[in-house]
Amino acid sequence: MRLTNTLSPGCGNFMEIKTLVFERGGKHNTDAALQIAHQRARALGIRQVVVASSHGYTARQAHTRFAPDGVRVIVVSICHSWESEGWVMSRETKAELEGLGVVVHTGVHALGDGVGSAFSSKHGGRAPEEIVRDTLYRFSQGMKVAVECTLMAADAGLLDMDQEVIAIGGTGEGADTVIVCRPAYARTFHQFEVREILAKPRVP
Repeated sequence: MRLTNTLSPGCGNFMEIKTLVFERGGKHNTDAALQIAHQRARALGIRQVVVASSHGYTARQAHTRFAPDGVRVIVVSICHSWESEGWVMSRETKAELEGLGVVVHTGVHALGDGVGSAFSSKHGGRAPEEIVRDTLYRFSQGMKVAVECTLMAADAGLLDMDQEVIAIGGTGEGADTVIVCRPAYARTFHQFEVREILAKPRVP
């Protein structure tokens, strides 16, 4: 809903939106996070949603929510360097999601776990992308994930770069952070804009 600020001249227009602040992060917030994402997508006419999902739970929930409206769901899964931790999406789950019409992308993480991280792990210091990652963690783990997955989807050529995106991330499992953003490539990161924060945990 667009409102006009009449408190003082020259202030222009502003939007009044609802932001969910969850008491704690985690999977139990998934349904509410996807609900507010869906409502805002409808209100803004957004047709592309980026969702982080490791084992398919959040991806399935997002597909159920957005598919009836014809919204494109792009799922970004954790890269295979974390396979030893059991966090990587199985081939069976990926095939299942793709059979539903969901786009699934796995790639090098835009904000860490690449060659720069190999050097910082061995020699200390921090690569620039790791500094950005740690800064986004101050909001929530889901904020870092939402931004990172949008960069990854953009670099994979999966987004309409002229349109806004709703990006959804979480803490561990599920979803608890939702943003509306202007997408950018990792190479053009300074063009990335977080335009709205629709949901986040108060305590990670």
